[in-house]
Amino acid sequence: MEATLAGVSPRTRTRIYVAVAAALAAAAVVGVTVLQTEDGEAGEPVAERPAPPLELGLLARDDPEARALREAEAALERGERAAARNRFEEILADDPDSVEAAVGAAIAAWPDDSVARLRQVVAEHPESGVARLHLGLALLAGGEDEPAAREWREAERRDPDTPAALRAEDLLHPEMAPGRPPFVAPFAGAPELEGLPPERQLAELERRAEAGGVEDWLFLGAAYQRAGRPVSAGDAFGRAAELEPENVAARVALAVGRFDKDDPSQAFSRLGPLARDHPGAGVVRYHLGLCLSWIGDVEEAKRQLRQARGGFYGREAERLFSRLEAIGP
Repeated sequence: MEATLAGVSPRTRTRIYVAVAAALAAAAVVGVTVLQTEDGEAGEPVAERPAPPLELGLLARDDPEARALREAEAALERGERAAARNRFEEILADDPDSVEAAVGAAIAAWPDDSVARLRQVVAEHPESGVARLHLGLALLAGGEDEPAAREWREAERRDPDTPAALRAEDLLHPEMAPGRPPFVAPFAGAPELEGLPPERQLAELERRAEAGGVEDWLFLGAAYQRAGRPVSAGDAFGRAAELEPENVAARVALAVGRFDKDDPSQAFSRLGPLARDHPGAGVVRYHLGLCLSWIGDVEEAKRQLRQARGGFYGREAERLFSRLEAIGP
């Protein structure tokens, strides 16, 4: 299914911007209700529409340029647009090939030639999801809904294993919670890796998975999800399922890793049979409920969560159930 924003009100567009910037798993279920609320207000003049947000997606980078980009991004978030623009321009002068710096400079300059600059970035880097994401955001801020949606679909198609593709997916599907449902592993992670730069953590987890077993691949897949790399996550979960085809947790992770807002059936067509074949498995019921909550089917989500009794997943199901109850009907 393909979604556009042709019928989305200006106020809902603003909510979408907030969801793109916030997109935290803990708040994702609440986001379903927020994004589905319409006020029916009349359109506002284009000049009053908010500047597009900046979402560079530097989750797994900790190099000097990434740190400088984050500092500039933080300045922009504080409303220091001139300082942010100057910093982005400095980074771009040092590294003319930095797509993130070029995008940041264009957004910080809003509305002065921002769209034209972003079009140029896309022309020079057509495979860049972050460039197409922000061109779409800038077009949306100017009231060009359909061209914006086209850019987001291209971001998904050309650069799928990135945070930018996930943000584009959010924008194309404002009726769903932001982000994608995560696989929640029942075992501890690797506390000895805490404090390491994100890139080094992922590299070590990759090394351990290559030499390890199912749990290592599941943990790596979950780490990829947190880093905004859904394709890599799905591949890691698939590897876990290959190692132990009858491992229910691995099969659940593979199903969750296949969740796609364009076609959620890729996940549900696997989770449904797992729930039928393993009716008492908390790992199945919990994740089925989680995925249902993501698409806004709150009542069926709660029904599934009630069946995840006892143990780790029983406790997680109770927490999620409580959040769903707090949302209300």
